[in-house]
Amino acid sequence: MTKRFCFLTTFYPPFNFGGDGLAVQRMARALAKRGHEVTVVHDADAFSVLSDEPLPAAEAADPFGVRVVTLRTALPLVSTVLTHQIGRPVVNGRKLRRILADGHFDVVNFNNVSLIGGPGLLAYGNDAVKVYLAHEHWLVCPTHVLWRHNEERCDGRECLRCQLTYKRPPQLWRYTGLLPRHLSQVDVFIAMSEFSRQKHREFGFPHDMTVLPYFLPDSDDRSGEVRPRPHARPYFLFVGRLERIKGLDEVLPLFAAYRDADLLVVGEGDHRDELRQQAAGLPNVRFVGRLPEEALQAYYQHAIALLVPSICFETFGITVIEAFSHGTPIIARRLGPFPEILEQSGGGALFDTPGDLLDAMRGLQASPERRNDLGRAAYRAFCERWCESAVIPRYLEVVEGARERRTAEQVIGARVTLQHAKP
Repeated sequence: MTKRFCFLTTFYPPFNFGGDGLAVQRMARALAKRGHEVTVVHDADAFSVLSDEPLPAAEAADPFGVRVVTLRTALPLVSTVLTHQIGRPVVNGRKLRRILADGHFDVVNFNNVSLIGGPGLLAYGNDAVKVYLAHEHWLVCPTHVLWRHNEERCDGRECLRCQLTYKRPPQLWRYTGLLPRHLSQVDVFIAMSEFSRQKHREFGFPHDMTVLPYFLPDSDDRSGEVRPRPHARPYFLFVGRLERIKGLDEVLPLFAAYRDADLLVVGEGDHRDELRQQAAGLPNVRFVGRLPEEALQAYYQHAIALLVPSICFETFGITVIEAFSHGTPIIARRLGPFPEILEQSGGGALFDTPGDLLDAMRGLQASPERRNDLGRAAYRAFCERWCESAVIPRYLEVVEGARERRTAEQVIGARVTLQHAKP
């Protein structure tokens, strides 16, 4: 049965910085491919305020038929700051209400609503089943990442001081009951991993969460299509935003002593210049920059392993399943969702210390057979757990279950009302 879906998100390609916008795009397109009507509403003002680069040109019509609505105002900074501070879509509120009313949506998905509408946006679309996709930790953390004072993993709230450390104005609405009131209007909350669900609970999130992971489009047997090598020497791969929390600072020094393989770093970010300085004089470390998806596939396929040294609490780690989809194992820090992912897949190795990482790298490079065994396990797990055809049916089941619960509650409520109305 065809349904009408709406996604409300701050960032959406090409107006996005990281994986959450891409995740929304993949889900929207997956639903559209299955014959559903899909609308995505995102806020270009927020991207323009936060980006140091020129605004990208809007993409042409979506190839899968997703309708994309881009919110813009004459005063982007004013609109963004008001939403950030008040927790409501002050400037775009009327337009958002009209979009939701005119769309007659069956399902409204909220993703990273921090700057498109804040918690006040959760009150919109009450005729639809409402789903919150927690691609980050914004529900329990003003900075989204549980990285306290920009220097350590957060194990207890010091939010006011922490926001000032990040040079961000404290969000006034977080000191009111605005968020708890509007959370109660959401039918289902989705976490990307069991680890993320537990973190939300640990930091006091009061609602149950359903675990539904990231996914990639179904594999066209990419692991079997041999692409030309992008780099002549054996190499390990890092893919992601170049930020301190991604843990590359601990990895680079290892390649001063380990010269049997290179490290290829794919991505851009605020920490790039400092990382380049650290790698000065290391001929076996190469910064590739940002790559389009098509070009990146060859880098994954021919890597000995993907290195995932993140030192923060990730919600999932999309690059992990990107590597898995090409039959490439990972070596990940024993932190966050990575032990969970490797327990489910058998697609790599974990490390605790730089020495452990070095041993794991040496072991995989010295044993191509073991590397290939891990890669085959990774690919099998991707097909079973983290591809589109595995995740989207589960998402639709979650939505249908929420709809049935909502209908049952409405029936019970109507009966109670009738009973009280009897003389």
